Amino acid sequence: MSERTDAAMERVCFQLQVKPDRIAEYRQRHAAVWPDMLVALKRTGWNNYSLFLREDGLLIGYVETPSIADAQAAMAQTEVNERWQTEMGEFFVDLDVPPDEGFLRLTEVFHLEDQLAALADDAPAPTEPPH
Repeated sequence: MSERTDAAMERVCFQLQVKPDRIAEYRQRHAAVWPDMLVALKRTGWNNYSLFLREDGLLIGYVETPSIADAQAAMAQTEVNERWQTEMGEFFVDLDVPPDEGFLRLTEVFHLEDQLAALADDAPAPTEPPH
């Protein structure tokens, strides 16, 4: 099931678990991501991409993209992604594939703008006031 912000964007939320003894270093690494990694992410369709980290290491990611499958495939073709995934893989619990392939995707159950748009679509057309 694809969640879409409009006809062209998919909203994707995912989770991973950072090893408790690696949390501080994980934060540090993400405070200054390699410039070539940042550029590659943007060029391959990773938009409005954020990571959120709980104190116990629960990592939640969010990205908007025309297609998460296409964005992942495009990143897999970049040399910088291979280096980044190799380095980041050691930070995660129970992960035997690169982090960008091993995350657990969460199912969206609510989006305010979608529900507001549905209300607007169902609203009766305004009538002309009397003159």
